[in-house]
Amino acid sequence: MSLDLSALTDGELATLSIAGRQAAFAEIMHRYRQPVFRLARACLGDPDEALDLTQETFVAAHQALPRYDVGRPMRPWLSTIALNKCRDHARKRAVRRFFSFASPIGGEAEAVAADQVAVDDAAADRQELDRVTRAISELPMNLKEALVLRTIEGLSQAETAGVLNISEKAVETRLHRARAKLLEMLSGPEG
Repeated sequence: MSLDLSALTDGELATLSIAGRQAAFAEIMHRYRQPVFRLARACLGDPDEALDLTQETFVAAHQALPRYDVGRPMRPWLSTIALNKCRDHARKRAVRRFFSFASPIGGEAEAVAADQVAVDDAAADRQELDRVTRAISELPMNLKEALVLRTIEGLSQAETAGVLNISEKAVETRLHRARAKLLEMLSGPEG
């Protein structure tokens, strides 16, 4: 008789995964790959980078699984790992950008070509989604994290506060500021 992994709780899956059942961790990935990807894409603004970061998140989660508290929800735990990966990525990007100023000029044509809108993204709704995603990715990290966790990922205010290690009131304040900043960015002259 085969065990129906889809019927198990996150804690049960974590326990089985720690015990060596690869299929249990595959079920965890199946349940949470889309929310982790959406979180990463909202933070990074680039679907390819978000896919890489999603994979890194699950590798890190698998390694950290023995420290997972099986009595707590898996989604906020994975969101915390993904946000930490996003922060690491942002720091690395800032360092690369800093050192790129010292590199010889070249390859600028590739960068310009990469910024052009692809033909298959010509639909107005797709362009609007891309515009909003880019604007979200440009928000300051503390505002972006609160906005993504609450509005895109649908975590409660308490769960968001727990993931970010801040008070619920701070989540509310950051969310308000993020929405105001996003509105300002999207209604600006380049918006």
